[in-house]
Amino acid sequence: MPLEPSVRPTLTWAATQLVPSPELAYGERTPRFGMRWQVTPLLFSWGIHHGLSPWRFFVAEPLVRHSGSLELYFTPEYVVYGRTFADGWIARTGLRSYFPLIAHGDYLSVSLGASHAYFDGRSGAAIEGGAYILFGVVGVQLTYSPTVTPLQWIATFRIRYF
Repeated sequence: MPLEPSVRPTLTWAATQLVPSPELAYGERTPRFGMRWQVTPLLFSWGIHHGLSPWRFFVAEPLVRHSGSLELYFTPEYVVYGRTFADGWIARTGLRSYFPLIAHGDYLSVSLGASHAYFDGRSGAAIEGGAYILFGVVGVQLTYSPTVTPLQWIATFRIRYF
């Protein structure tokens, strides 16, 4: 039986969480630059060894995430928008599922998700899809929010280790 890894927040983990993923938002015929962070309070993986716990809290290793999982997440985002710095913040909560395509997701995995976004005093729903390579560390996500104008489309270049 495999040993359960010690999965807990560390200083290295905290430092990597502070690195944002760059994004490009588009709506009302105007592209806008942005940044996205992500916190995963809860993840359930069905793709790891059956002797290990499928549950992860805050820290989720790429193998656990991209071998097949469902996560609850929170993403604060900042998009250059409005007259003041505070105008560009987006709060997003959602569910996302990852599916391995090649080598248990190490070489290629995809994700599908749905979220709730709060931006500029308004709430709206969003759907998203993503593709990831290099053990899930590098990826691209496309988010569509039909009711969150002026940011209906957001493309994010994901750089994420934990």
